[in-house]
Amino acid sequence: MIKPVKWLTAVVASLFILLSGPLFMAACTSTGNAGSWRTADRSSAGIAPSAATTRDAIVQVYAARAWSWRGYFAVHTWISTKDAGADHWYVHEVTGWRRYVINSRPDAPDRAWYGAKPELIADIRGDQAEQILPAILAAVPAYPWPEQYEAWPGPNSNTFVAWVIRQVPGFDVALPNNAIGKDYLGDDLVSEVPGGTGYQLSLGGYFGLLAGLREGVEINLLGLSLGINPLALGIKLPGVGELALRSTNPVHQPVPGS
Repeated sequence: MIKPVKWLTAVVASLFILLSGPLFMAACTSTGNAGSWRTADRSSAGIAPSAATTRDAIVQVYAARAWSWRGYFAVHTWISTKDAGADHWYVHEVTGWRRYVINSRPDAPDRAWYGAKPELIADIRGDQAEQILPAILAAVPAYPWPEQYEAWPGPNSNTFVAWVIRQVPGFDVALPNNAIGKDYLGDDLVSEVPGGTGYQLSLGGYFGLLAGLREGVEINLLGLSLGINPLALGIKLPGVGELALRSTNPVHQPVPGS
């Protein structure tokens, strides 16, 4: 009788650890009290440079808290691109309320995600952006689940962004650990990490293990991830995300005086 009690105690303790982050987010944020999605803020956050005044090619990756109570658990991610010399941006993302879930269109690159302010995850410009842009634009329509969407454990919006990143050499970006769905690999069990250096094992997005230079180490239990990131001097908590002293992703640094 002692062993079943120990097993039950371990299960309850594990569930408590996994849900502590989302419960903390529920207690400390107003994400779940979002009102109507029709009237939620979708304005630009003013993070991206103006396409009219910036001639360089640019590739950016953003994340924002998911809509309503889902934001306690996860973020929504997307890719924004601008060709060299172009006077407009394109936004590439997956949304769950369409039959064809891929949405690639001219739009403001840094719009709020229905009331949630976006966070810039990566910013690649100049020659490197020009080199990877054709491969990104080719990968977007080749996404293998164009008519499938499952918020948990995937394929979803984060699955899309992670998949595109993996298809493009040089587009090495680690996604937040609370981007639920990024670890969904379909029928595959093993893959390179989006950050470019490292590998991950995933069982349908429900359970897995990830180790990468940019990502650090993550354990995925029921889609919720926790871990550490030595390079970023950070820890990763379910729901909360990564608490780190620095970013391991490429982020454009403006030249002083420019």
